[in-house]
Amino acid sequence: MVWTGTWVAERLGVELIGDEALPDLLGLALRRNPKRAHLLVSNVLGKHVPQRPSVVHGHGYALGRRVRDLLGREEAARGVVLGYAETATALGHSVADGMGLVPYLHSTRRPVRGVASAGGFEESHSHATSHLLLPEDPKLLAGDGPLVLVDDEFSTGNTVLNTIRDLHERYPRERYVVVALVDLRSAADLGRLESFAREIGARIDLVAGATGTVRLPDEVLAKGRALVTAHQSAQPSDPPRQTPGNTPVRVELGWPAAVPDGGRHGFTAAHAVALNDALPAMTERLTEALGGARRVLVLGFEELMYAPLRLALALERAGRDVRYSTTTRSPVLAVDDPGYAIRTRLVFPAHDGPADGPGERYAYNVAGGGFDAVVAVVDSVADTPELHAPDGLLARLAAHVPHVVLAVVPSYIPETTDRPTDRAALDRVTHAAAPDQVTGTAAAVRARAADQVVLDRATHAAAPDQVTGTPAPDQAPEAPERSSMLPEPLRGPAFSSYAPEEVGWLLQDLSDVQLEAPTEEREEAIQSGGAHYAESLPVEYQPSARYQELFRTALDASADRIARAVGTVTETVLAERSPRPVLVSLARAGTPVGVLMRRWAQARHGLDLPHYAVSIVRGRGIDANALRWLAAHHDPADVVFVDGWTGKGAITRELAEALADHQDREGGPGFSPEIAVLADPGSCVRTYGTREDFLIPSACLNSTVSGLISRTVLRSDLVGPHDFHGAKFYRELAGADVSGAFLDAVAARFDEVAAAVDADVKELLAADRTPTWEGWAAVERISEEYGIHDVNLVKPGVGETTRVLLRRVPWKILAKRGAGAADLAHVRLLAEQRGVPVEEVDELPYSCVGLIHPQYTRGATGADGKAVVSQ
Repeated sequence: MVWTGTWVAERLGVELIGDEALPDLLGLALRRNPKRAHLLVSNVLGKHVPQRPSVVHGHGYALGRRVRDLLGREEAARGVVLGYAETATALGHSVADGMGLVPYLHSTRRPVRGVASAGGFEESHSHATSHLLLPEDPKLLAGDGPLVLVDDEFSTGNTVLNTIRDLHERYPRERYVVVALVDLRSAADLGRLESFAREIGARIDLVAGATGTVRLPDEVLAKGRALVTAHQSAQPSDPPRQTPGNTPVRVELGWPAAVPDGGRHGFTAAHAVALNDALPAMTERLTEALGGARRVLVLGFEELMYAPLRLALALERAGRDVRYSTTTRSPVLAVDDPGYAIRTRLVFPAHDGPADGPGERYAYNVAGGGFDAVVAVVDSVADTPELHAPDGLLARLAAHVPHVVLAVVPSYIPETTDRPTDRAALDRVTHAAAPDQVTGTAAAVRARAADQVVLDRATHAAAPDQVTGTPAPDQAPEAPERSSMLPEPLRGPAFSSYAPEEVGWLLQDLSDVQLEAPTEEREEAIQSGGAHYAESLPVEYQPSARYQELFRTALDASADRIARAVGTVTETVLAERSPRPVLVSLARAGTPVGVLMRRWAQARHGLDLPHYAVSIVRGRGIDANALRWLAAHHDPADVVFVDGWTGKGAITRELAEALADHQDREGGPGFSPEIAVLADPGSCVRTYGTREDFLIPSACLNSTVSGLISRTVLRSDLVGPHDFHGAKFYRELAGADVSGAFLDAVAARFDEVAAAVDADVKELLAADRTPTWEGWAAVERISEEYGIHDVNLVKPGVGETTRVLLRRVPWKILAKRGAGAADLAHVRLLAEQRGVPVEEVDELPYSCVGLIHPQYTRGATGADGKAVVSQ
């Protein structure tokens, strides 16, 4: 018999090395996932490959028996089992059965209003990285007995370490047991559990069904992507072709109301006894609905794996030829070859109103499986019009299987939650469902909607666009296998004055928090080491009428030059970095530039590029949770970081170091640290629009030219380990907002500069653009010459100098002799208003340099012994 990993192994050079049982347990396929080229396909998990339910449950049950033997019966009885959504929910439950009906909980991608999270943890290699724990009884995880963590495969150990780290801080205990069908750790990862156990002072054991490792050749990701691209066009379109008379029928199971549909909110020994008592009657109803069908598939639904598994097991014990599998979020390439694990796939839209927005879902190896009947088992939250739609799951099944039965298990509602009361919403659900043999009468639909917490699901969902109610236009086309607990990006007009499609802010809204402090107080605290600059905000500068007129004049004079730089940097990115880049601007100076780059790509190439804004903080790095969100929704290879300009290159270095640290922690494909900027006067990057130091009008103002968003905030009491960095939306400054006017003025010049951009790009692509770090050298020289001895207090370039005058306590301004008067007019005005001297100097690589007052205290003097003037 051909091993179902042969096709991938021969083409990618992937090797499965280890126990003799591994080829029987695992096959290989190609996944459409930027983090991993291959997918290990379990033959005994009941996810992608239909398998006898006795085999699926038996593997988990046997592992549970081994855990009980390891711990001893008395200690095992004190344990709690935790399984991972979505793939291991039934496996974990089966392990709990084998241990002796101990309490069970699985993580979930489905938030439920009214149920508080008891924790969350990261899975770095998955499409989406975070899990929610939502036990009905908050004490479930608080005991001191052993915690047993169950997943289908144990590869790097990152998921388990993240889990234990998070839970041990909340609910410390002495013993953990990790359980997996297969242990595939590399040699480098083998000692991590032991060292981590010593670190937290607990014992961690591992129980696995088989052991081995996966050997991957170089460039496996690139080769895998090429294979997927080459074969995607050959994927069957799977049009619905339901034949007359092949209409799905509903069977009323009689599922006991007091028994949860699974372990999302906890499943106790009492629940297990009640389920066992109810199974014979439910099996009888299913047998009647199936009629004379001999070969039957019981198809579960994503996280809902254990309930359909138990139903399938009961049918098998009643004498049917039964196989069991479930639908999934995981996008996998199908290849009809005996040596490939995924032979066919059915594609259909999500039908449970997922919190991360709509997307495709899949059922693998169902079509062509020779089934006489399929029992589709869903929970009541997923019994929606989308399920019954012409392109929905039931129609897809009916196109390939002669007899389709729908069995709905009521979604368990913890006693702590509120039932929906919005009658209008219930009526909308009712109206959307066409009454037929499956959906029943309108009254039945309304009753089901009330019982299913449809409104809880809808109101808690974070993915819809905050303005239109539709998914954001830059949403990733592929649904993640495991949903992130991180929220979706903030968008205007709820957050920022930018249009919702212009930018998604990977930030949390701190608009209601008082964060502003007087400039002099902030400077003293920062320089004394008492506070970091990102822990507070300067009071927003309110420009005078004269200053606003300078901005308008500067914008009119420089719009052509800015448009040309925007076009040049965008075309360079498209030519060298990615044909469809994901723009990620460094908030907030990079955000207007990212919006303009997006507008250029749309105007010149018809591209609708995703654009996000993230926080990066000098000395503390980039927002790691924002990176996790990006990696969950996009290929990191397509991400291009964008900033407004370079000064001495501090942020360039900060980004490179932060991304390297992130890569070390998270693994998987890394982000490129190369920043694309509008202006690179410091010669710090390769991708830029110009290396001239000229006035970019967006540097003249603060929030009123940046969508009314503050600079970003990172403070431990406001930003937790699972939060994005914060920022404020200054809605009250809407009357002074010129963000849109700035963008429109520049975009209006795109056509005029197109020819010049083409010439610039051709020249740049052929040039040596290796950074010389000329600006950094100049800053070091100035720091020593002026007795400052701290490069962080030297801010080179027009943009950085403006920031010094607007946000910090300036000491003096150095202006290049002969620099353009228009570029420095606003700098001279601000210096005049704050009583700061402007010194003309020669041999300056920038138009100007701002010097922050060294060793500032209120009443302090600078290096020259003169007191600062503060206003």
